[in-house]
Amino acid sequence: MIENKELELALQFIEKTDRNLFITGKAGTGKTTFLHKIKSESLKRMVIVAPTGVAAINAKGVTIHSFFQMPFGPILPNQITNTSNQQRKFSKTKIDIIKSLDLVVIDEISMVRADLLDGIDQVMRRYKNRNKVFGGAQVLMIGDLQQLAPVVKPNEWSLLQQYYKTVYFFSSKAYQEANVVSIELKYIYRQKNEKFIKILNEIRNDSLSKESASILNEHYNPTFSPSKEDGYITLTTHNKRANSINDSELKELKTRSSYFEAEVSGKFNENSYPNSEKLELKVGAQVMFIKNDSSPEKRYFNGKIGIVTDISSETVTVQCRNEIDEIITEKETWENINYSINEDTKEIKEDIAGSFSQIPLRLAWAITIHKSQGLTFEKAVIDAEASFAHGQTYVALSRCTSLEGLVLKTQISSNAIINDKTVSSFNESIEENHPNEQVLNESEKQFQLNLISELFDYQYLLYPVTRLIDIFYKNKTSIKGEVIDYLQVIKDEGVVTLMKVSNGFKNQLSQMSNDEVLPEHSTVIQERFIKAVDYFLTQTNNKIQTPLDAISFSSDNKAVKKDFSKQFDALQEKLEEKLFALKKMTKGFKVQEYLQVRANAVLQKTAPTKKKKLSSKRDPILALKLRELRDNISKSLSIPHFQVFTQETLYAICDALPRTKKELLKVNGMGKIRVNKHGEEILEVVEEYCKENGINKLNEQKKEDKKSTKQISFELFKSGMSLKEIANERSLTVGTIESHLVSFIPSGEVDVLELISLEKYKKIIKDIENTEFESLSDLKDKLDKSYSYMELRMILLSIEK
Repeated sequence: MIENKELELALQFIEKTDRNLFITGKAGTGKTTFLHKIKSESLKRMVIVAPTGVAAINAKGVTIHSFFQMPFGPILPNQITNTSNQQRKFSKTKIDIIKSLDLVVIDEISMVRADLLDGIDQVMRRYKNRNKVFGGAQVLMIGDLQQLAPVVKPNEWSLLQQYYKTVYFFSSKAYQEANVVSIELKYIYRQKNEKFIKILNEIRNDSLSKESASILNEHYNPTFSPSKEDGYITLTTHNKRANSINDSELKELKTRSSYFEAEVSGKFNENSYPNSEKLELKVGAQVMFIKNDSSPEKRYFNGKIGIVTDISSETVTVQCRNEIDEIITEKETWENINYSINEDTKEIKEDIAGSFSQIPLRLAWAITIHKSQGLTFEKAVIDAEASFAHGQTYVALSRCTSLEGLVLKTQISSNAIINDKTVSSFNESIEENHPNEQVLNESEKQFQLNLISELFDYQYLLYPVTRLIDIFYKNKTSIKGEVIDYLQVIKDEGVVTLMKVSNGFKNQLSQMSNDEVLPEHSTVIQERFIKAVDYFLTQTNNKIQTPLDAISFSSDNKAVKKDFSKQFDALQEKLEEKLFALKKMTKGFKVQEYLQVRANAVLQKTAPTKKKKLSSKRDPILALKLRELRDNISKSLSIPHFQVFTQETLYAICDALPRTKKELLKVNGMGKIRVNKHGEEILEVVEEYCKENGINKLNEQKKEDKKSTKQISFELFKSGMSLKEIANERSLTVGTIESHLVSFIPSGEVDVLELISLEKYKKIIKDIENTEFESLSDLKDKLDKSYSYMELRMILLSIEK
């Protein structure tokens, strides 16, 4: 195995430190291999994201826009933080994943704009830690700035240039605050010829010498026409040109066309399809494998070229140059994943949201330089046609394994090398500040000290306490109960005092630590740590938990009640996390143990107690008995559950405890027909429950706050009712029910394909992709008049998920 010092150093930084990293390297230095190694070996809780759908599928992750639920278009400073409806888009599972993350991996970082990286920072701060860059999570950025650049339209840049020097990720405010360690992978796996490597380096650094240009242009041959046996692929700058070459060559073959239909299941965005949905192949066609062989034999890899020798209904046989055995190729599957949390282990797991199965081949007489990124070719024709964009000369040439397999249709001169000076300058700074073992060791020690300090950090409790005090003083007349005295104790004697002690302890830790022994191996630090846990645990219980339990409040002002309750719940939740972590760390500090405890503190906590609010006192036992009754009636009469009574009505019965038919008629959802049919049986269950629990007065329990009308429609829809049935049940229009359900699309609770046919969805998506628009109204005006506002709205929401 070849020793790769830079790669090993990068792995050590990931596992042993919390430093944010930028991993770069020339083409062919193993950046993708590094990513997969991190994914398979790291013990940290991580997600992998990428800027495009195809990049995400290849990285076996998800898109940045999908995971962080980013708006399309420019993201201005604090835009996400100040967007009040943003929180509603994040499910509890997504929030828990973000809060429990140790590591965020961003692949193809060169394509990520500065505002998008700042958007990620805004989301991470919102749900993890508002006081730390990226919310305190470690961020690993992988990519090569000399290859694909970010895409920005002139009108977008006119907005963004007020905040950023360049469009590149390294101009973001988050990057500049993140104290990033940059490591360049230097060992080149793809090319072995030193002369060729030297030429590529010169092109990469925008310093192509006359001697190197001369060597390159020895391979200039504008009339070159490869024979079918040679296995050359043409790299060109435009899709249209590549498609034209492939179509022309395919038509020349006299053999019969065969078509393979892709099998698409679940959620798999059409823009992320890794291959044609309907693939046309012929015997004699030059093809390229577009996926690594998933079988143990590993017969092919992404970028391998061959000729089709046989086609059956299920397989395609390919003969590769200089190989004896043919490769019989069957459909391969690409998976679109979502992240969730395993209920048993609490680990972040990958759920398959959708899959795309297709023969892993595409026509390969030609391919665009853009699509060739990451691939390796033994023989290639570079057909520039027009001047290259930033980095394209380098990408095209660096796909080749040697000079011998290279043919140029256009001569290469220094004028054809368009490099961004800002990028070159940034890359130079990387080389000057390359970290060494000493930096690693210092970062590892600091990481452990940071984790210990984090356990005793109380700053994040200050915000909800201060907000509660502010709300109280602004609304003294409308908030009733024992509130302000206890809040002042929590703030002054609890949070602020512990913040001061924590600060002092942090300074002591730095003085006690030394370069020879890591904190987790230091006897002195371990003894001090155990005593500190005992102190902070006692003080947290006495000065925060006890006074918090003593608070009681109510308010007739709904807005005040909502605002106060929100901050109260936030304080409770953060306090539960703190106490959970302290209780688990009483025996000493170990890095891996603490990382697990930190995640579990978020994931295993109980929901905030709602005892301070007016709420339903419904007993789950009664709800269970009513469900059993509904099941029995449903089966005996062969009717759906909702026709007996809905879930909403079931809860209403639990709250109202009706004892007569007159009382039952007042319950929402119980009309005369239902009361006549099932009233006696329902009242029997309620009566029996009341006797068993000594409830004598009618309506002794208080009603809970009503569910929103959208939620009721959603629950009926999920119970199996059609839009028309729900509309009839609720005496509303179908359009109104549609508008209710559309609001559940961004969270993924309703799939857009449950509301619109696949055929129409594809048609509208295709039209949207080919249309520039500024608003929904603008889009409606530009598209087919048969599309409704509602259809366009639900599809746009599904794209933004």
